[in-house]
Parts: sequence; structure tokens; C-alpha cells
Amino acid sequence: MTERLRRGFRRLRLGTRLALGLGALSLVVFAVVGAALTTYMRDYLTHQLDDQLGLAQVAQSKSIAETGTLQGKKYYRWYYAVYDVSGGSPELRSPEESGDLPRDIAPFASLAERQLSAGTEVLRTVRLADKGEYRLRACAVKPGVVLVSAAPTDDVDDTMGRLIGFQVVAFALALAVLVECGRRMLRRGLNPLSDMAHTAHGIASHDLTESAARLPIRAGQRGGGPEVEELRTAFNTMLEHIDDSLAVRAEAERRLRRFVADASHELRTPLMSVRGYADLFQYAAADAPGEREKHLARLRAEAARMGVLLDDLLLLARLDAPEVDAPLSHQEADLVPVVEDAVAAFRAGHPDRPLTLVSPTGPLLLRMDPDRVRQVLDNLLTNAAVHTPAGTPVSVEVTRGQDVAVVEVEDAGPGIPPVDRPKVFDRFYRVDKARTRDRGGSGLGLSVARSLVDAHGGSIALDSRPGATRFTVTLPLRGVPRPR
Repeated sequence: MTERLRRGFRRLRLGTRLALGLGALSLVVFAVVGAALTTYMRDYLTHQLDDQLGLAQVAQSKSIAETGTLQGKKYYRWYYAVYDVSGGSPELRSPEESGDLPRDIAPFASLAERQLSAGTEVLRTVRLADKGEYRLRACAVKPGVVLVSAAPTDDVDDTMGRLIGFQVVAFALALAVLVECGRRMLRRGLNPLSDMAHTAHGIASHDLTESAARLPIRAGQRGGGPEVEELRTAFNTMLEHIDDSLAVRAEAERRLRRFVADASHELRTPLMSVRGYADLFQYAAADAPGEREKHLARLRAEAARMGVLLDDLLLLARLDAPEVDAPLSHQEADLVPVVEDAVAAFRAGHPDRPLTLVSPTGPLLLRMDPDRVRQVLDNLLTNAAVHTPAGTPVSVEVTRGQDVAVVEVEDAGPGIPPVDRPKVFDRFYRVDKARTRDRGGSGLGLSVARSLVDAHGGSIALDSRPGATRFTVTLPLRGVPRPR
């Protein structure tokens, strides 16, 4: 039975359980207050009855002392007994009237004997046979004579009965009102928690496996106090983080699909070329010495192109993998010679493009991988050559900033359209939407450059407008890679 009640209590809502708990606590408080009030009232009424007995005995004692008999006013249902105690034990005098004594007089004699030994008035509450409870008072009338009076306690009992009944009704009504009002207030205060539960159920019904899954649901109901508000804020913040994580996951999946599609597209062309030249040799269509050398040269070029593409993809994969160390060989090196070598190589490969170099006179020491920094510069210079008309001036400037080294590569070409600027560092992204290769490149050069700069703890920025496109590479002088 107890276990069943316990299970039933656990199934109740939190607001109802708290209201019942408040009601139980209030019931204990009401019981304590009621008991204290009842005890105080009974003591007060009993004391008044004792005073009434004392006043009555004063007049009766005077009559007994003067006349030897009990005269004066007698109260209805009161009893009186006069005892001679001069002999050391109480001896009852004959009553003046038969109604002055009850049939059960043993308590009267006992109280008279106790008064004799105590030497002062004695009070006691006793139950007389067939009469009910009485309040007895014994006092000395004169030496050797004791008067015992008894007054019924019916009025006190009736008053206490009415008081207890009133308390029970009043406390029951107050308890009912308290429980109901407490339940309503608690339910109202806990409504934000119900709203959060409803929100959680709504989230559970979403298919989070969808790549475009979002969590537009939020717990918006306010109230419930600072603690509930804090919980609601934390709950919504958690949902924001989950929503952002889902968005990042969806974007990563989209980029992965695009990456796979672009990689497949880029690898398909050289593979098809290699396959075509293999077919030519298989069917002896290129047996002539001149044709053979020409096709072998093209075959080697396609294989080299495919190798460069695979190298770039492998480098990006290793730079992206957090559990794999970046493929960098850090050492203390001077940045200026690295930039000068990149500029010299560009001038040799593109003699039709004027290039100016501005660099500091002294060394610019960094902790870096010189080969990878050279690769970044080569990619930026190649990008300037590929996407600008012949004869377009190019400039490279190396400066020292506060704890950083800055390399700016600028060309005077037509610039990058505003819609394409946020995406130029994306992998396989080309401003040329037709994916033609007459202007070269696989769309990985700037992606590789940004990843390598990030691996060095630096940053790369783009500023482009018609007539000027500038890439700014910032590398820390101390060479401490920033968290990625």
C-alpha cells in the first residue's frame, strides 16, 4: 500500500507535489498553533474556575467559622464537604442538604487529607462517578476544619469543544485555499519549465540527420523567477550552439560534396588525356618519331599537372587534419631572401610583366618554413599573372610591423568582382565560372596559400577594386602559431 502511494505521488506533476508538500508543512504548523492555542485557552478557563471557587469559599468559610454551619449562596451542581481534621485524619460533617455531596466522596476526603499535610489550599481535577469531571478546591476554614468545594467543568469542556471545532474548520479551509492557491502559483511559476519540455519534444521530432536541419524552436515563455530565467537562457544558448553546429555541419557537408565534385572534375581531364594518349600508342597511331615525342611530352605534362593537383589536395588534407602535425619544418630564417627568390623566379617566368620589389635593408628574421612561405608567394604571384592582361604591373612590398612581418602582393589588373571576393579562398573556386583552363589554375592556389599562412599563425587578406588587387600576408615575427 505504501509503495503504491509512493508510486502515485511520483506520477504527480511537480507543481502538484510541491503544493502537497506545502500543504503538509502547513498542516503541521496549524496543528502546533492549534494545540498551543487550545492549551492556553483551557488553562485560562480553568484558572477562572479556580478563582470562582476561591471567591465562593471565602464567603462560605466565614459562615462556617462564625456559625459552624455552611450557609450562604450555593451554585447549581456544585458540591460542598466540611471535614474536621483536628484528630489528624479527615472526618466528614453531616451535610446540611442531601444534594451537597455526591455519592462518590472519596476524592473529597483525599483532597482534605492532602490539604492537611500541605497546609495551604489544594486544587485538583477529578472525575466523579456518574457526574463527570469536576474541579475540586480544599482550603482551611479555621484550625482543624477544612472545606472542600467542587465545581463542574462542563462549561470549560463545551467552550474547548467549540474552539477545537472552529479551529478544525478554519484550518481546513485555510489549508484547502493554501494548497489550491499554491498549486496555481507554482504551476504558473513552472510554466517556463513546461515550455522548455515542449521545446525539447519539438526538437526531438526534428530529423537532425538532414544536412539542412535547423532548430528554429526556442523556449520563449518568461517568468518563474531568476533561477528559471537563468535556466531558460542557458537552454536557449545551448539550442543556439546546437543550431550553429548543425549549420556548420551542413556547410561542411556541402563543401565536401562540392570538393569531391570539383576534385573529380579536375582529375578527370588529365586522366582522360592520359587514357587518350595511351590509346594512341596502343593502336600505333603515334609511331612516327615526331608524333611520338610530341604525344609523350603532352602525356608527361598531363601527368605532372595531375601530380601537382594531387600534391595540393594532400597538403590541404594534412593542414586540415587536427590530429596530424602540419607538414612544416620551422626554422629561424630571413624572410627577405625568400621574397627575393620568389620575385626572381616570377621575372624569369613572366618577362612581359614589370615587377617592382620594396624590401627592408636589414634581415627580417622569422621562425617559419621557408619552402612553404615561398610556395605562398609563388601562388600569389602566379594568381596575379594568370588573372591580369599581359604587361600589367605587379609590385611586392615587404615591411616590418609591430611583432609581425607584412608582405603585400599587388597588381594593376581589372580587379575581382565584389560577388566573388568572399569566395576567392574557397577550394576549386574560380572567378571564371566556365572552368576554362586557358587561363590556367585548378582553383587551389589561394586555398593552399591561406592554409599555409594559417599554419604559420598568420593571416591573409584581400583588397580589390578596379585597377588594383592587393593580397596582404601577415606573419608573426616570433613564429608562434595561433590556435586553429
